[in-house]
Amino acid sequence: MQIELIKCHGSSNDFLLIDEWTNGYSFSEEDRRNLSIALCNRESSLGADGILFVMESGRADAKMRIFNSDGSEASMCGNGLRCLGRYVCELLKKDEIVVETMKADLQVTKDEELYEEVPTYRVEISPVLFELSSLPMHIEGKDTLLNELVPALSDSIAFSAAAVPNPHLIAIVNEEQIASDEQKQIAQKLNGPNDICPDGVNVSFVHPIEPGKIYVRTFERGVGFTNACGTAMSASSLITCLLEKNQLEETIEVYNNGGKVRCVAHRKADGGYWIDLIGNATYLYEAVVEVDLRNPSAFAIAGKQERTEQGQYEKLGSEVKEFLQKTVFA
Repeated sequence: MQIELIKCHGSSNDFLLIDEWTNGYSFSEEDRRNLSIALCNRESSLGADGILFVMESGRADAKMRIFNSDGSEASMCGNGLRCLGRYVCELLKKDEIVVETMKADLQVTKDEELYEEVPTYRVEISPVLFELSSLPMHIEGKDTLLNELVPALSDSIAFSAAAVPNPHLIAIVNEEQIASDEQKQIAQKLNGPNDICPDGVNVSFVHPIEPGKIYVRTFERGVGFTNACGTAMSASSLITCLLEKNQLEETIEVYNNGGKVRCVAHRKADGGYWIDLIGNATYLYEAVVEVDLRNPSAFAIAGKQERTEQGQYEKLGSEVKEFLQKTVFA
């Protein structure tokens, strides 16, 4: 069969977007898993961190499902939601929509440009859960974790845990810890067979640069080190507010290896929290692939149309890289 797709990215966290809804595709769960493994393979002619499947929703404007490059399904992805949100906004000719995700119906809004001629969207990141059982994470005697040592992971780095709803383990670190191999060692341990996070977890090292500016690097569950993880940047922004490094209701510029986003953490009247994640949704190209669903790894590209948006994003990326070299990696 022929499948139309869009290669897109949010903060250089790249995806293949497939519209099941209006194209009338009917994939099984096994098809989605196998397509993700085959099409996202970096050694193939496509390659990506995951696939965004656009589906019809019975209660929102559209439904998003996202499968990682290893075939596992993620409950949410902030960078992916911006890309899918842009697609649905343009499809429905709206500037504001609601997208059904696995755990919540989330708002997506076209926003002021992050950088000149860079399409920018604001997405809602919620719910925010702090109970370790929601990740799940098992630490004897602990129900929550906020800037505390976990001896089984490190005797010098304190961690905070949150699910948004993807599970995140977050550490505020210095330049030396950023440069070390500690993050990789801890993340690989927690995403292999282990008793602490049996389902795996996203592990982020966060370096406060100055008030209102942070750097986030994430080892993403099911992917490995990624240029950026939207829910990780959102959760990290909130944690810096709870630790009084930044302020609720104020914009935080979040720098990452793929560029930057803006985050605003909010407190609800009932004491809960949610986060606005604001960043690019850039299209790289549109393609048509010929795929045999019984053997998707043998796919072939039948047509490809390049887009011209990436040039402006690369200008932003160059400015970010220069800034990080002067601050975090000096």
